[in-house]
Amino acid sequence: MSPRKTGLIAILSGGISMLIFGLLAVPHTACAVGLPTVTFGVADANSPQQVSTALQVLFLLTILSIAPTIILMTTCFTRIVIVLSFVRQAMGTTNAPPNQVVIGLALFLTFFVMSPTINAVNSEALQPYLNGKIDQQTALDKTLVPMRQFMFAHVKEEELSMLSSITLENRPSDRDAIPTMTLIPAFMLSELKVAFQMGFMIYIPFMVIDMIVASILMSMGMMMLPPVIISLPFKLLLFVLVDGWSLVVSSLIKGLR
Repeated sequence: MSPRKTGLIAILSGGISMLIFGLLAVPHTACAVGLPTVTFGVADANSPQQVSTALQVLFLLTILSIAPTIILMTTCFTRIVIVLSFVRQAMGTTNAPPNQVVIGLALFLTFFVMSPTINAVNSEALQPYLNGKIDQQTALDKTLVPMRQFMFAHVKEEELSMLSSITLENRPSDRDAIPTMTLIPAFMLSELKVAFQMGFMIYIPFMVIDMIVASILMSMGMMMLPPVIISLPFKLLLFVLVDGWSLVVSSLIKGLR
């Protein structure tokens, strides 16, 4: 080993040794880093109001956790998102538009359709409750009134009669005698039926295009060529020429208004 390399190694060793001894010489208190601590405790309530506030917070967190399910069950979101999914599948574009776009469009269309009901809930139940004019139970009862009106306007008689005969002992005399827990599944079944009916009607023109393209390819002897590859541009062209998105959205909104 050359004297020059030996000197460099000695200098590096000395520097590392001085750094280690310097760190060890620093007091422990100077190197310590303060970390925050979080403590949880359960204390006795001094008044009934404290218990009521805690229960309200727990109830609010529970409602927020099941809010997506409530939207699915009591609004037109189910019908809209299923019909939009049928449109995408009928065209053969499995990833265009993506799921985020389909769900986002369905959600905003749901808000658009449900705006009269949301405004009624806000003016008749939410604002009086926030102003302290009504209690929680009254606000809940007033919230259910416009929601039940919307569901009764779109529920089918067959589904409602079927579930009423299963859950109720006697035939209900009017709408008020039908419980909300019976109305909600009947409304969902009705929405599923209407959505699949609309999906069938959407599939027909695209299926005709697939059949025509398949027949032409078979007559030309191109049996190894998938017809979907040839029919996809024609289906997209047809959908654009007839302004398909506007037709689908207008049909959905007119059927829900």
